Amino acid sequence: MKNNLWSLALLSGALLYGGVSARASVSPEQPAGAVEYVKSNPEWIDNAVIYEANLRQGTSERNLKGLQKRLPALKDLGVDIVWLMPIHPISEKNRKGTLGSYYAVRDYKAVNPEFGTMEDLKEFVHAAHLLGMKVILDEVCNHTGCDNAWVTEHPEYYAKNEAGEMYGPFDWTDTYKLDYSNPGTRAAMTDALKFWIEEADIDGYRCDVAFQVPTDYWQEVIPQLNAIKPVFMLAESSDAPELLTVFNADYAWPMKDVFNDIAATQGVNQYAVANNQKRATANAQDIVKLLRKLEKDYPKGSIHMNMVTNHDLNSWEGTEFERYGAGLGAFALLSYTLPGMPMMYTGQEVGFNHAFEFFETDTVQPDYTANELTTYYELLNSLKHNHSALNSNGQLDTMQVWNTINPNVLAFTRSDSNGDKVTVIVNLSNEETPVTFSDLAPSADSMIDYFTGAPANMPNHLGAWQFAVWVPAE
Repeated sequence: MKNNLWSLALLSGALLYGGVSARASVSPEQPAGAVEYVKSNPEWIDNAVIYEANLRQGTSERNLKGLQKRLPALKDLGVDIVWLMPIHPISEKNRKGTLGSYYAVRDYKAVNPEFGTMEDLKEFVHAAHLLGMKVILDEVCNHTGCDNAWVTEHPEYYAKNEAGEMYGPFDWTDTYKLDYSNPGTRAAMTDALKFWIEEADIDGYRCDVAFQVPTDYWQEVIPQLNAIKPVFMLAESSDAPELLTVFNADYAWPMKDVFNDIAATQGVNQYAVANNQKRATANAQDIVKLLRKLEKDYPKGSIHMNMVTNHDLNSWEGTEFERYGAGLGAFALLSYTLPGMPMMYTGQEVGFNHAFEFFETDTVQPDYTANELTTYYELLNSLKHNHSALNSNGQLDTMQVWNTINPNVLAFTRSDSNGDKVTVIVNLSNEETPVTFSDLAPSADSMIDYFTGAPANMPNHLGAWQFAVWVPAE
């Protein structure tokens, strides 16, 4: 194990140290009149790791049966929730590319033959459940494909422009936007959402562009879904705090932006260079500023999903290697240890450095042979599972941030009422940096280095992108 981690350190540019403890909470008071939850979270999301599966590109079979064969490996990796990208038949009218976008739905109650049959889906969900994993579907409630049956059978379900024509949002010319002011639209979508829970026993949904759908619809439908069984609802949203009065989690898109800004500031974001992006200057302290802002703006207990990649980032904004370079190990660590819920994407566990084709069959696929990055992600998943201080419902009021002299060094301790705590000290820069504190510093007493098991020891310096993780000695 030690040799593997040393190889990983050379690969990612982040030598693994060890280091925890003390005072100085940064949690603000909950603002007056802040919206509180009107829902409860399933217990199984507290320390869950999500894995987004790209059925079209992720296995040689390119279907549900092929992914089902990988379920034991995903379980061993430490995956708790498998998120299937949209499984529905794809519209042909105005189709983009040869195969079209997964997000242009032709039939909400069918399985795309490209991926298998209804029975294949049921078997997949059953197999995942036997392994103790959950399955969520990627559902597109904001718009349909241009030849969805509703277009001709229920044109009243759709939004119209000034000319009375159906239209797609943004540049999604292969879709038509739905109109939720129509009760019939709501009833039809609710029926579709209930269908997959009742028929295939799925465990929830990742809801595409959830912020484009009226919040009162989600407030109406999600309790109905939970009445069937407790479900996990993930909103693709990052600027609609009211959604988290009913959704269990949303996207940490702003944190992704700060990560990318820091990488660009340090000169390792090659995607930003290649695409002439004008990114903001940022350092480690901007992460803390963002956490404080989120704590102020969102309902108390809100969960944001952290990531270093996903299908949108991979295909449209660069792979994690292009955006983070030698800093990947450090940013991946933060995606697991900052408040929130971590996610992985197809191939991430083996360091797959390729941007998948989105509308075509991609001939380049991951080789899932385990390597040093696999070991690293296994360790991160285990850290998440075994330390309740990192539970997704833990917020800034359970996090102590240590003030460092160098703004590129981030140091924090997360703890809980059970006495568990995890300390992280990370250098988010491309050069060696002294580790000094302006006032209180974390204590290494009774702590061990998570990666080596040796007694925790505060490093005097951290090399480029190096980090330390301390946990309590048993």
